[in-house]
Amino acid sequence: MKAGGLLAVVVAVVLLRGAAAAPPRKPVDVPFEKNYVPTWAEDHIHYLNGGREVQLSLDKSTGTGFQTRGSYLFGHFSMHIKLVGGDSAGTVTAFYLSSQNSEHDEIDFEFLGNRTGEPYILQTNVFSGGKGDREQRIYLWFDPTKDYHSYSVLWNLYMIAFYVDDTPIRVFKNSKDLGVRYPFDQPMKLYSSLWNADDWATRGGREKTDWSKAPFVASYRGFHVDGCEASAEAKFYATQGARWWDQKEFQDLDGEQYRRLAWVRKEHTIYNYCTDRERYATMSPECKRDRDV
Repeated sequence: MKAGGLLAVVVAVVLLRGAAAAPPRKPVDVPFEKNYVPTWAEDHIHYLNGGREVQLSLDKSTGTGFQTRGSYLFGHFSMHIKLVGGDSAGTVTAFYLSSQNSEHDEIDFEFLGNRTGEPYILQTNVFSGGKGDREQRIYLWFDPTKDYHSYSVLWNLYMIAFYVDDTPIRVFKNSKDLGVRYPFDQPMKLYSSLWNADDWATRGGREKTDWSKAPFVASYRGFHVDGCEASAEAKFYATQGARWWDQKEFQDLDGEQYRRLAWVRKEHTIYNYCTDRERYATMSPECKRDRDV
């Protein structure tokens, strides 16, 4: 084979391999009011830089939160968050997608506060058809109170992937063929909130919120939503297969992403329902397929 022909084959192989998987597209920063509205206690939400930065405040009277204007069926959702600093024990900062009915679907980031000097815990969970109990907990490899970091969800018909900055920390694949329900037909709104959960959040509720440290403040920016907007009753979306996050390269993680996920599992995971034999006598069927143990 001539050199030019060999080079063409090599390039073709590289391109084919590159097409097998890809990281999510870079989130687009937009002002808060483009996609979001306050959910409750609007007086505890403070706007900075023309609405490009928002601060949520928690005191003894109330927390607060916000939600997207619309509901979405699949997409890529991202937020830059700087968590409550100092003594944050008892507080929870949440960033999640949720449907609106009794057999609800939900995709959760929950940041569990801690005493000064002790690390935050990031808990993720996936509900499908009203069933949750799929918690995973990690320690972050940086101090999330010192600067903004990106937390994002890529959700399509094939998988739900959780990212911290560019690192995948969890993947939950569509395993309907194994009898595992998957959120695919209920549009969800995107929510964030800051609230008091000292009955469970820190050391199982043994560490209570120190209200002398209030107000507790979490800061947000980069309010990215790239999803298929749908009514709450919609069971499908008209652009299926046409959006970037529907394409083949986003149906799974690639080799490098799986290596980074394995690093998170080995170095930073403190709880994974997949390996909890006291709680579950046998491993849930999706865990082995997800390569997330």
